[in-house]
Amino acid sequence: MRLIDGRAWTLLTALDELKGYEESLGSRRPKGVEHGAHTERHTWLEDRRREAEELGHTTQPYVVVVGGGQGGVALGARLRQLRVPAIIVEQNARPGDSWRKRYKSLCLHDPVWYDHLPYVKFPPNWPVFSPKDKIADWLEMYTRVMELNYWGSTTAKHASYDAAAGAWTLIVEREGEEITLRPKQLVMATGMSGRPHTPRFPGAESFKGDQHHSSAHPGPDAYRGKRAVVIGSNNSAHDICAALWEHGADVTMVQRSSTHVVRSDTLMEVALGSLYSEEAVAGGMTTERADMTFASIPYRIMADLQVPVYEQIRERDADFYRRLAEAGFQHDWGEDGSGLFMKYLRRASGYYIDVGASELVAGGEIKLQAGQVDHLTEDAVVLADRTMLPADLVVYATGYESMNGFVADLISPEVADRVGKVWGLGSDTTKDPGPWEGEQRNMWKPTQQQGLWFHGGNLHQSRHYSIYLSLQLKARAEGIDTPVYGLQEVHHSR
Repeated sequence: MRLIDGRAWTLLTALDELKGYEESLGSRRPKGVEHGAHTERHTWLEDRRREAEELGHTTQPYVVVVGGGQGGVALGARLRQLRVPAIIVEQNARPGDSWRKRYKSLCLHDPVWYDHLPYVKFPPNWPVFSPKDKIADWLEMYTRVMELNYWGSTTAKHASYDAAAGAWTLIVEREGEEITLRPKQLVMATGMSGRPHTPRFPGAESFKGDQHHSSAHPGPDAYRGKRAVVIGSNNSAHDICAALWEHGADVTMVQRSSTHVVRSDTLMEVALGSLYSEEAVAGGMTTERADMTFASIPYRIMADLQVPVYEQIRERDADFYRRLAEAGFQHDWGEDGSGLFMKYLRRASGYYIDVGASELVAGGEIKLQAGQVDHLTEDAVVLADRTMLPADLVVYATGYESMNGFVADLISPEVADRVGKVWGLGSDTTKDPGPWEGEQRNMWKPTQQQGLWFHGGNLHQSRHYSIYLSLQLKARAEGIDTPVYGLQEVHHSR
């Protein structure tokens, strides 16, 4: 509770367990062995193998989670501790492959204290900013030690819901074998966005160089001495531009709209330091307490509380922003001055946490061209003002669609439209149309489609909100009455 002049201003209530159905933690942890003498004793490994062999074949999971990234495994771990039978299906072969396969310079821009997974925290020697391959290996290790039923090399092909039976029919292809699963609950854990958004510019089919979305960018090694044009100016665009420049490419960033930039060191100190930092830990702040403190701020007032934070950042790094402006970079602070995190919550785009690329832009090492792309030729990107940018490589760092695009593919366009747009608050700002929703659209709560849920976000959200989603699923699995007092209305389909 927060008080102003002795009167309640904000109040948070949160569910952290179901009495009688607590997690197998602490004093309730399993022994791991039955002491004494028993004929036909089964070892832990034998029981685990039997479960893996039967689940999805002779027995059915109560939950299937589509997507095996940090969101999927965090939720899977919670469900495991709540004894809810679940299978995670992931098209990549190994846990962590969605990170391994990204461009080689990719690192988390959030600090380690912000990024722990449930139950197993990163060790104290873990880097502040995790390289993608370390995250990939951690996710693989986590999946194994948390004993998750993780089906790699598995593609979810089609799903349909039987309202009378209260169950899904989900067709998957696992290592070439088609399998039918019949879960009661289906969770889409495909991140916080959907399919890559790749603009269709006239002439793209005639371009003779390489062109791909940032999600498919292989890294800079093959482009030394090449002319690279990166369309976009947010996180991925900056990371890719910097790596290409470091490997000797001639790099131009095309900025089509303004971007909010904040220096990493400043963000860590001013915006996150009191909750997620070594100093916060030394002062007694736990991950769980930090999560609850942050969650206790209603979205309705969060923007107003963020404005003074970014006013302080603007003053502190005034020279940095002056040099960016002099280079021609179009910068914004969000439409209401609330900065990075509100942009993330509203639209999950439109920002860059600077870890070095902005200095290259300010210094001219990364060339900057503002404007809209008109078309491509065999060897160039041509802007609307007829500026021609010669190119051997074009990278579309142009973001992603709504997560319900995957629902349209897996279930049907009609169900995707029934559920509506996923992510955003209804702030009536760019890419987050109103009306006001009050919560993240469709995330971690019942949707307009019975038995369909969405889970995702960054590592922090995957950790924290998996608590509430797993408890909702557990309650339904146990037959506990779970009245829903109002489903989110659908105002936007995609």
